Amino acid sequence: MKSKIITLATAALFVVSCGTQKAAPVAAAEPAAPTATETAKAVTLTPELAEGQNLYENNCAKCHKLFEPKKFTREEWTPILVRMGKKAHLDAAQMTSITNYINSQL
Repeated sequence: MKSKIITLATAALFVVSCGTQKAAPVAAAEPAAPTATETAKAVTLTPELAEGQNLYENNCAKCHKLFEPKKFTREEWTPILVRMGKKAHLDAAQMTSITNYINSQL
């Protein structure tokens, strides 16, 4: 009887852990206005940089949390992007787009 309960509990835990991906939290109706410092630091994204940001957020977040671009220097980002680009099977154009986005945020 104990083994049936343990097996059932293990199966239930497995099913729950393999469930669908959680949805992102919904933003508040009125987002807080950016401070003067944030506005000064914000870089206007061109369509090319916006595409790089989109690729970065959608491809990199599949496997791990996203790091703020300023967390690492340009020299530190280079090998990280090369290694992760290979793991994510990104082509050269996608890698260039992501690299340009990261570099624009530094």
